[in-house]
Amino acid sequence: METMRDRFGTVASRLLDEDPRVAVVLAEIGRDAFTDAARRHPDRLINVGIREQLLVGTAAGLSLTGMRPIVHTFAAFLVERPFEQVKLDLGHQDTGAVLVSAGASFDWPAGGQTHMSPGDVALLDTLDGWTVHVPGHPDEAETLLRHAVAAGDDKVYVRLSLQRNRLPLPVDGARFLTVREGRAGVVVAVGPMLDTVLTATEGLDVTVLYATTLRPFDTAALRRATEAAGTDVVLVEPYLAGTSTRAATEALADVPHRVLGLGVGRRELRRYGTLDEHLAAHGLDAPGLRERIGAFVGAGAVSA
Repeated sequence: METMRDRFGTVASRLLDEDPRVAVVLAEIGRDAFTDAARRHPDRLINVGIREQLLVGTAAGLSLTGMRPIVHTFAAFLVERPFEQVKLDLGHQDTGAVLVSAGASFDWPAGGQTHMSPGDVALLDTLDGWTVHVPGHPDEAETLLRHAVAAGDDKVYVRLSLQRNRLPLPVDGARFLTVREGRAGVVVAVGPMLDTVLTATEGLDVTVLYATTLRPFDTAALRRATEAAGTDVVLVEPYLAGTSTRAATEALADVPHRVLGLGVGRRELRRYGTLDEHLAAHGLDAPGLRERIGAFVGAGAVSA
């Protein structure tokens, strides 16, 4: 089955063919996906080696010359390790790039804590001006990557994952989509969490919104949903729990509301396990979500 990362390699290679402004910058990881593209575009396919600070610095330099760099490696090495360069080379210099990560929160548990990054989006939230896309399907990853590359010189983060939904939805790089309507609360399912959320909320009288662009946060969509479904809001994110609670709270600042942030817990799990075992341990499988969402929105949320 094709993964989001498989699709990324294909689409980024096509973008090199289609747009002379595009450059792809790697740090060893992912190079095999660009073997043919490197032969066609040796001047715009740059592998800096295992030097993640240089990875981001090189992207900033390319941006200053008018290029549109796509930068790729594991999330832990793309956001966390070179964070000073993300903050200064891109942020302080006001230069744009498209950062595309792999690995997500714990896609490769055998890699251990060094290859896990549940805090990547929260860390970017400390900076100004970032767009954050979290696709839930390879088709959505392609749409959002193309949107990011076309977005002028903006700073964009595209978070890829092995987790995926069964079917894509028509995402547009801006809006939340209404997937299910109810009257007893709103559940915002982020990216690859949608299918699990729909299973977990089956029979609950809640509205389900689907979010693949988290920054900027779609305030208007959340407000519209709460007008009909009430202001109990649950956010289900595939990264650090509570990452978007501030954004949801600000969206509803003028009305009484409650917000529950569900996601990856802060406690480090020190056994490798599998991806599914990590999801269950953090309560992000369908039974865990149903228990917590049901308790939050109350018994009255069960539809007839």
